[in-house]
Order: sequence, then structure tokens, then C-alpha cells
Amino acid sequence: MTTLHKAEIPLTLLLLPFITGLGFAVIFPCTGYLVYLVSGFYVVLSVFVFTNLFYKRLNIYKARWIGGALVHILLLLAGMISVEMHREINSDIHFSKHKADILVVKISSEPKLNEKIARFTAIVEEIKYQNNVRAVTGNLMVSVMVDSATKNRFTYGDELLIPANFTPVEAPLNPAEFNYKAYLAHQNIYQQSFLPQSQVITLRKGQGNPVIANALALRKHLVEKLSRNMHDTNALAVASTIILGYRADLRKEVQEAYSKTGTMHLLSVSGMHVGLVYLLISFLLAFLPPKRYGKVIKAAISITLIWCYAVITGFSPAVCRAAMMLSLFIVGFTFNRHINRLNLLALSAFIFLLYNPFLITDAGFQLSYLAVFGIIILQPIIYKWVNLKSKLGKRLWMVCSVSIAAQVILFPVSAFYFHDLPVYFLVSNVFIIVPSAIIMYGGILYLALPQIPVVSAALGWLLEKTIMIMTGTLTAIEHAPLGSINKIWINTGESVLIFGLISSGFYCIVRRDKKRLKLSIAFLTLIAISMSFKRYNAMNTDTITFFSLRKNSAILFRNGDKAVLLTDLKPTDKTYQYSIQPYLDSCKITDLQNIGLDKNIKTNYVIKQQNLVRFGNIDLLVIDRSSQYKLFAEKLNIDYLYITGSPHADLNYLKRNYNFKTLIVDGHNSSRAIEELEQQAVTAHINFRNLKRNNSLIIVSNN
Repeated sequence: MTTLHKAEIPLTLLLLPFITGLGFAVIFPCTGYLVYLVSGFYVVLSVFVFTNLFYKRLNIYKARWIGGALVHILLLLAGMISVEMHREINSDIHFSKHKADILVVKISSEPKLNEKIARFTAIVEEIKYQNNVRAVTGNLMVSVMVDSATKNRFTYGDELLIPANFTPVEAPLNPAEFNYKAYLAHQNIYQQSFLPQSQVITLRKGQGNPVIANALALRKHLVEKLSRNMHDTNALAVASTIILGYRADLRKEVQEAYSKTGTMHLLSVSGMHVGLVYLLISFLLAFLPPKRYGKVIKAAISITLIWCYAVITGFSPAVCRAAMMLSLFIVGFTFNRHINRLNLLALSAFIFLLYNPFLITDAGFQLSYLAVFGIIILQPIIYKWVNLKSKLGKRLWMVCSVSIAAQVILFPVSAFYFHDLPVYFLVSNVFIIVPSAIIMYGGILYLALPQIPVVSAALGWLLEKTIMIMTGTLTAIEHAPLGSINKIWINTGESVLIFGLISSGFYCIVRRDKKRLKLSIAFLTLIAISMSFKRYNAMNTDTITFFSLRKNSAILFRNGDKAVLLTDLKPTDKTYQYSIQPYLDSCKITDLQNIGLDKNIKTNYVIKQQNLVRFGNIDLLVIDRSSQYKLFAEKLNIDYLYITGSPHADLNYLKRNYNFKTLIVDGHNSSRAIEELEQQAVTAHINFRNLKRNNSLIIVSNN
């Protein structure tokens, strides 16, 4: 087991306060306090220097904790300052803070084409307002509607001239919806622009980083080379992803097969891929003499090729971490220096977080580092649980113990982000050992060789069939009974409690410590109480949720774990999957009925007859174009009037025919119709709720 003595892992211990500072500043922005933070940093630094200069005179040796406390405070403040210094929206020359007619931007990411829309991140270099030109900074998310004839027009490094038609990125409007605004903000993107292709003018090409540009061009060429002898589109997409980190063509169904079997790491170029590449490099360089200069030359070539592979595969957090750790390991091995693996991990994290502190919010960064941490700490413990005599058995158990360690340490984070747990991850990870090696080494050989008709065709066939068998088997495992436990929704506090349970539990197993056993029981009790409380609330909750959608309507009538969804969407629609399904999963709805706006339904908790809905003690009337002239025999008393589809009905007409408490209009109405109704409602002092580009509305029934 890797030692946890603090004298041997100083970098790991120093990383903790720095990460704490980063996390605090990300969650609680300290923009207005930056001056005080910097001042506090220099004050603490001065005290630290002073106490070290007068160490003996002040008898500091009697209180050695003072130096450690000061270092931890310095690192905490450094983390907070680093986040605020890298928050580009704080800059006075950020483009969003100045008036502009035209923007000069440079494409800073590889453009991705999805259904005739090219999306890319761009750096805003200049703004033009009237006759003035000003240098600015800031990132912009650009979406351009393109036609099929020019779909490959945009490339990394292009300098473009576009109109200054940008808007702030919207926050999520529906409960449990993915927070795209926060996701982009952590990449220093706060504005977005949607443009037709006719409004985009290319000024110059090739203005980006030449290393990245050449790497992207090479990767594109290699993907095209793979496509020459691989005819199955899914197999080609998987091969491009595993070997080159190119995920643009990967279908959702294929991703889910890997995700729900615990083998998603295979589709994310990471330590395993870099390790296989290093083994191949070491084999090819085995002819070099084992003396000092031979070792140095081998190390230099190995490190260079590893980082070239990292650049080609997209420079993801996982591959960067693996490349950095492996580079440090190679250097230490070359000069006969032992470096604790936890210190290597901490040092690589320090380097990347100093370069970009917002990496701390990246799920890939968190999962990558946690997985390696778990393997270093937990895998030796788990491996000792089973004592096998055969070499094959030991190797298989080694793979299983690595998989278990990674899965255990990642569970709190993966459940928080992805809400599921693969059950057969051990079977899946053992199965992919041979196919993944064939794909990696066969793919590298195929790409390294020139196009030789028979050889290339044979290698292409081998890659394609191997991937098809591997994906087919993983799909079968995915759909096996109890293949995965889904709809796991835990909050931040529960994630922390689960981490505490894992830490204290393993410590108790290794040290046989009764105090840790009591602590583990305490963590388990708190987790059980929290989840039981949430379950009790969920089972005793009756609510109506009016979703905020742009071009559709959706109302959810929820009675505990049962619900009726009134909508014009299908469960397979993207809007449904993005804006509605997460909330259904978070509520743990087990009995859901989807009905159209024109359908009737009768259950023990909700009744819908034509456009009139009764849910408990709440009456709701839906008015759309098909029902705007359908009147009742007498004036109807209702609680909520829901307008959708821009019916020709003004407020006076509604008041003549209905008595209602609140008027609700959704996003499926024209802006003009909403504006007119809102003005009339304000004048008449009627409660009005506009769902178009506003938060959804949740009403609790008083049953």
C-alpha cells in the first residue's frame, strides 16, 4: 500500500489548500474582493518570511505548526486569486463591455458540424464601432448555419469578420436541466452568437497556433485514412475515438453502450492509451544502449512522442495528466530518482491548475485524477483480498482490482454527474483487454504504413471486425438484466459523505481501527437519513410543473412517483431529452403517462377532459388555437389559465368567459402576443407569468 506519511507526500498535502481556494472562488466569486485577497496574500507572505528570518529569536520552533498554517493560508489565497485573475469577464477590455458594430474574431477550437450548424469557440481580437477600432479580449461561442456545399469551410485559426450580434448565454430554465451557462463560464465563455453563413466573412486563414493547426490537420488526414478501409460507420467512429481522440461522429447509442458498462474510459484517450503508446515506443527503442546517454536519448524521444500523441488526440485533461505523469516518471527513472506516485499526481495537477484554474470544474479532469488517486491508494488494498497462485489468475485479478478501485473512488462523482452505476463493470473491463490492445496497436500500424492494398485492407478489416465484436458484446452487457442502476441523483453533501464513507471504510479495513469503524457507521447513517428524507418528500409531493420551452408546451402533473405529462413532444425529441427527462429522473418517476394536448385522461389524481384539467384541488384550463372559441355553458371558475400556440384571444375575451387567478403563457406564443397580454394583465392587476425565456413554474398542490 502506498504510504500516506505526510513527510513522503508533501506536494499532495500542499495541493489540498490550493484546490480548496480554487473551489471556493469558483462557487463564491470574489471579484469585488480581489484587492483585499492580494493584500492579504502579501501580508501573510511577509509574516511567513519574517518568522523564518527570526526563527530562533521568536522561539518559533516551539510552535512549528505556525509555519505550516501560514503556507496553507498562502496556498488557499493563491487559489482564490488565481481563479479571479483568470476570469476574463473581469477585464476592462472584454468585448462585451464596449459598443460594437463588427467583431474581428479568430477560431480557437476545431469547428464541429451538427445538422447544418457549425459551432466553434472564437477569440474576439478587435471591435469596430462606427469609425473606431479597438483591441479587445474575450471568448465567444459562435454557431453558423451553413449549407451542404460549404460545410467544411471553417477551420481552426481562421480570422473572421462577423456582426456584433451576440447575447449572454442563458441559464437553465427548467429544474435539473444541464447548466450550459456555468459550463461555458468555466471556459471563460459568457456570450454566444447565432449567425447565417452570409453574414460571416473570412479575412485570413492559418492565424492559430501552428502546432495545434498541424496536429488537427494531421488527425483529420488520419481519420480519412481510416475511412478508406473501414466501411461500418460506427466502427470507424469508435476507431477514430480510441486511437485519435476524434469523437465528432460517435453516435449516442454507441457512447451509452460504453458508458453503462463502465468502459467509457476506452473512448476517452487517457492513461491506458498513453501507456500502450509508451510500451510500443519502449519496444521500438530497445536497441539503444542501456548506458546513461542511451537512456537520456530514449527518454527524450519517448517524452517527445508521448506529447506529440497528446497534441494529436486533442490535449484532453486525461491525456495531459497521463502524459505529464509519464514524462515525470521517465525523467525520474532515467536519472535513477524515485518519485512517490502521489507526488507525481499532485505535481501534474499543480502545473495544469496554475495554467488554467478552471480545470478544477472540468468533469474529465476530476474523474481522471480521482481514478488515478484511487488506483494508487485503494488498488493495493483490494489486490490483497484475493490470493491466487496461477500467473493468469493474478493478472486477471490485477485488472479487476484496478477496475474496482477506480469504480469505488469515482462513484460519488460519476453518480453526481451521470446518475448511473454500471453493474457488470468487472466483466466489461476484463473483456476489453484484448480488443483494446488489438485496436490500438493495429490502428497505429495501419496509420504508420503507407497505403498497401492487401495489407491495408487486411488491417482495416481486422480493426472493423474487432470493434464490431467489442461494441456488440458491450451492448449485450448493457441490456442484460440489471445491467446498470440508473436515476441515481445525489447532491454535493451526499457526495462528500460517500467520500468520507469510502475513506474511513478502507482505513478501518487496513488498520482495524474501531474509531474509523464508528466514523464509517456515522457516515452511513447520515447518508441513509438524507436519502430516506428525500425519498419521503418525493413520495408525498404533489406538484404541477410548467416547463419553459421555446417552441413546445409541457405540463407535468406529479403525484409522488406517478405523473402525467401533457405535451406536444415525443420522448425521443431532443428538447424532451434535454429539458424534461432530467427532471423526471431526478423525481424518480416510475409511472409516467405521456399524453398529447388534445387527448383525455382520467386517473385517481388527475382528470383531463378536452382542455380542462383537474389536479387535486387545482383547476387548469389550456387555451390554444383549436380551443379558443370552445365556450362553456356558464362562466367557468378556474385557478390557472394556460395560453399556448398564440390563440386569437385578448384579456377582455378571457375575462368575459372565465374567472381565473393566474394567467400563464408559454414559449409557444409569439413575442407580440405575450407582450400584449402582459400589458393588459398589468393594467387589470391580474397575476401574470411569462414562461418564454424565463424560469419554469412549479406549483404545489394542497391535497
